[in-house]
Amino acid sequence: MNYTAVRSRYLDDAVATASPAKLLTMLYDRLVLDLERAESAQRDGDRAGGGNHLLHAQDIVSELASTLEVDAWDGARGLMSVYTYLLTELVGANVSGDPERTAACRELVEPLRDAWHEAADQLSGAPVRPGAPTLEPAGAAGGYASLGVLGVG
Repeated sequence: MNYTAVRSRYLDDAVATASPAKLLTMLYDRLVLDLERAESAQRDGDRAGGGNHLLHAQDIVSELASTLEVDAWDGARGLMSVYTYLLTELVGANVSGDPERTAACRELVEPLRDAWHEAADQLSGAPVRPGAPTLEPAGAAGGYASLGVLGVG
């Protein structure tokens, strides 16, 4: 049995059937993983390996930026600014091979990833982790103003 093909098919099916909220959290999870791997490779002196992970991270941030509906919610323009900043920093971290710069990007992304997971959990009705902040319904429509359907199209 070809396990690589089976794994690839499983991942393809998981992505194809995922909700927009799940896709967003999957992208953030992979972005953090790419940044962790890039930082580790850079610290080990493997610029090529680190560069490959940073290029993939740039692709993810570009995808996040291209799907962000900046008019969907009040915070979207600020999030777009974060994406623009991240892209600049990821390119700089790749060119310089600087693991500290990569680590700073990861430290910026991790709380965003956690917040999107929290938002997705609340949308899906999943139990909220004890002590985690909650999102309050906004306005008469009862929608989540801070989510804007997670701000993705």
